[in-house]
Amino acid sequence: MIVCGDDGLAHRLAAELHDVYRERVTLVAPSPRTPGGLGTAAAARSRASAIIGRVTAVVGRPAGPIGEEDSSGGFVLPVRQVTAGEPAEQVLLDAGVERATALALLYEDDETNIRAALVARRLNPRLRLVLRLYNRKLGKHMTQLLDQAAAVASPGLDLDELDASTTVLSDADTAAPALAATAITGTSKVVQADGLLLRAVERLPGHRGDPGLCTLALLSPSANDPAAPHPADGAPGTYDPQLLPDDEAVAAARGRGTVVLETVTGDGPPLPARLTSGRVPLRELFSRRLRVALAGAAAAVVGLGLATWATTEDNPLHAFYLTLLDLFAINDPAVDQPTARQVLQLLGGLVGLSLLPILIAGALEAFGAFRTASALRRPPRGLSHHVVLLGLGKVGTRVLARLRGLGIPVVCVENDPDARGIALARRLRVPVVLGDVTQDGVLEAAKVGRAEALLALTSSDTTNLEAALAARAVRADLRVALRLYDDDFATAVYRTLRAAHPGALTRSRSVTSLAAPAFAGAMMGRQILGAIPVERKMLLVAALDVAGHPRFEGRTVAQAFQPGSWRVLALDTTDPAVRRRDLRATRRAGEQPRLLWDLEPGYVLGPEDRVVVAATRRGLAELLGRSPGAA
Repeated sequence: MIVCGDDGLAHRLAAELHDVYRERVTLVAPSPRTPGGLGTAAAARSRASAIIGRVTAVVGRPAGPIGEEDSSGGFVLPVRQVTAGEPAEQVLLDAGVERATALALLYEDDETNIRAALVARRLNPRLRLVLRLYNRKLGKHMTQLLDQAAAVASPGLDLDELDASTTVLSDADTAAPALAATAITGTSKVVQADGLLLRAVERLPGHRGDPGLCTLALLSPSANDPAAPHPADGAPGTYDPQLLPDDEAVAAARGRGTVVLETVTGDGPPLPARLTSGRVPLRELFSRRLRVALAGAAAAVVGLGLATWATTEDNPLHAFYLTLLDLFAINDPAVDQPTARQVLQLLGGLVGLSLLPILIAGALEAFGAFRTASALRRPPRGLSHHVVLLGLGKVGTRVLARLRGLGIPVVCVENDPDARGIALARRLRVPVVLGDVTQDGVLEAAKVGRAEALLALTSSDTTNLEAALAARAVRADLRVALRLYDDDFATAVYRTLRAAHPGALTRSRSVTSLAAPAFAGAMMGRQILGAIPVERKMLLVAALDVAGHPRFEGRTVAQAFQPGSWRVLALDTTDPAVRRRDLRATRRAGEQPRLLWDLEPGYVLGPEDRVVVAATRRGLAELLGRSPGAA
């Protein structure tokens, strides 16, 4: 595996590939001292260190241990490093691109990634390419172009069989699901499959309620009882977490917490129908008073028409015609007509006079309704249990779309009226507060006191930290998740905030740490959907074709379950002729779910089936025919 990049995502991805997937990795990165190198993050840490110091001084005691240990854990990985400013052809050759299985191009400049991808595809048509591009449309075109280039360079090459196709990702897209899940459930241990967000949640011993999709692991006793023996203290291996236990082991494991798989859902209000139909409802176009006035005028016209018909004994159509002429004051005066006709003519003129202000009011209200539809909404009165989203840049825009897709009510705060996500917020009719979040009254305008969670996703670490502290001053138990650029700074912020507010849920996340697992999965191939950490161990979620796997083909779901190694989670019900290779893709509008999660244990797996499995590293290596690594 070759990883090329000029920021922290490249180093994080190299660590993820080596530590989680046990792959041989070559990292191509510029020197930290060169312009655009990795040393720029130190400036951000120094600017924020004063705030951290002040908060730590207020707390008055050291922070506790980290709740969730990072997968890399600060371990110095034996990754081969090549120092280069740009991935030129000779640099790629020195990195071994001709013999590599996959190449990730993670430079912040899209042009650099595209140029290097074209060179790499020419040098090795069988290479699996992973590109970092924010422009989705350009990424789609580049995927087709690079796949076609591989087919032209090697006639007869089956990209699907070799899994040597091109994958285009952006760190904003890949981090958005984990950030959205953090706002909803407080955890970023998520896997995306078939348009669904799946989360791995830890449950305390004796938990009763929804059992979830399945039990992924039994936690070690030390995870819930600090006095219990820990493996690091020389305790026997039975105190390690038990991955993929069977039902008997779960039933017998009393006093041990579990890790179960659940779907992430939201209970927020559904999207308005106008967002899908493109039309404004009549009740929003005209006010209730105006609709009542129009109904009264119409009833008066009908009553006058019927009265004219009864008094003149004329044809009904002619009677209503006379009424309309009286209404618009263009009929001849009824001088020589009976008294009843004269009275009806006067009443018709009076109703006609009342119609003029009603029509003017209707025109003004319709104009105002269309103007309001294109303007930003303010947070409504009584709003509660919503998510306050700070920042509508690249990451914030993607998170907003994800939250609204899950039906979560959102209030956005943005300082720039021309920010990237303002147009999306206007189209989704999401309330937006324009202003500097560090100024007094801005968070209060977003109803942060009644919010369920706060997501601080601006591009400034200090702004995110200051907003989190201000929100905690308003509501101490508010769930807070911060986007921070530097991993070390994120850890320091997490420890300090958790120590200051032990009763509230705090999460500090760097986009690189959230995006790296998705990029690593793409490097491993389309069959890898994600990884779930369980204490110091790791579970991998993958999609595999049953054909050619003796562990699956011709066996029932129960027989295919290998405790401690792998477990079948779901079955792809799509017709193999139209089946899409990548299950991580979001379902198209109106498309039915493809994965069946509630499987019958007696279902026999056939060669045409594709399954989603959870496996240990050693178990997945056995299924894929690789040399097994450490579990």
